Amino acid sequence: MTRRDVFLSGAALACAAQSGRAAAPRNICISSANGLRATQRAMDLLKQGADTLDAVIAGVNIQELDPEDTSVGYGGLPNEEGYAELDASVMHGPTRRCGSVAAVRSCRTPSKLAKLVMEQTDHIMLVGPNADRFAVEMGFPAESLETEKSRLAWLVWKQSMRDKAGHSNWGPGLDSGPPAKPLAGLKKIFPHADDDLLAWAYQKALHPPTGTINCLALNTKGEMSGTTTTSGMAWKIPGRVGDSPIIGAGVYVDQDVGAAGSTGRGEENIRIAGAHTVVENMRHGMSPKDAGLDALKRIARNFKNDKDWLKAVDIQFYALRNDGEYAAVTLWKGNARFAVNDGGQSRHEPCAWLLD
Repeated sequence: MTRRDVFLSGAALACAAQSGRAAAPRNICISSANGLRATQRAMDLLKQGADTLDAVIAGVNIQELDPEDTSVGYGGLPNEEGYAELDASVMHGPTRRCGSVAAVRSCRTPSKLAKLVMEQTDHIMLVGPNADRFAVEMGFPAESLETEKSRLAWLVWKQSMRDKAGHSNWGPGLDSGPPAKPLAGLKKIFPHADDDLLAWAYQKALHPPTGTINCLALNTKGEMSGTTTTSGMAWKIPGRVGDSPIIGAGVYVDQDVGAAGSTGRGEENIRIAGAHTVVENMRHGMSPKDAGLDALKRIARNFKNDKDWLKAVDIQFYALRNDGEYAAVTLWKGNARFAVNDGGQSRHEPCAWLLD
């Protein structure tokens, strides 16, 4: 066999593999770890022939309306002033259109609102009070986003604030006697809260969580869509917007290639346009796993690969290729998981990791 024969046979195999990938799309949904119900709902709708974007939005609506998920929608942990502010984005593969909203304070399902921005306006993003006004104009009720649980967490956070000398204007005054142990002191302030709830709120105050839900879908026609929705970083400065509503960061879809999304610390994702980066990596031949790990390497590079510096960063990427191959990656080795549904019951699978 000549060198030319080897080259031609290799090229033929590559073309055949590419052709095989493109020929057999399948129904599949992936999501962040909190998306077991989301992927199940999305899959049920895909089987009924629903549009991929309608499917993923219906999926994440479950978390947006669940007050027990304190990182998404109703019941999301508030900003510094005690108000939850929600962000969301959507991207529709078949039409290559997208929409997003940010700093929404009175609409519990911002993913639906982002879709209406895409469909009913000539814009892509609406923010703040005018996004809330648009929601009312579109028929959404103006509703409070705070729950008793999320407000308690905010009040406990206010109690935990200290200056460099350890003083807090929200703590007991100097004439109130020796300081009590934190949880004992909180019990006096919030006598009707049970011990487990106070312990939870105190941990959230000390270690503000990131959260979010991302959901991506592919159907048997090869159509893809994605959405990301969040209440953002707990105790954030009012008006802070993370990656979730940023097209190309929180979510990106090119159904000729695939789709990607992210959860975790949004600032680091924005710096590398993470979802777009993952999709472009897949366009250039990387597997979904390698595409996500490469995006994490870019984040690590921004911290000079200093693990001590990177300890404060928690971030995940989710990647779904247009042939149905998928992966999720996380920065640190641990027990991170993501949700998958490929036609049966939704299940968790482990994330690949970059740093040990």
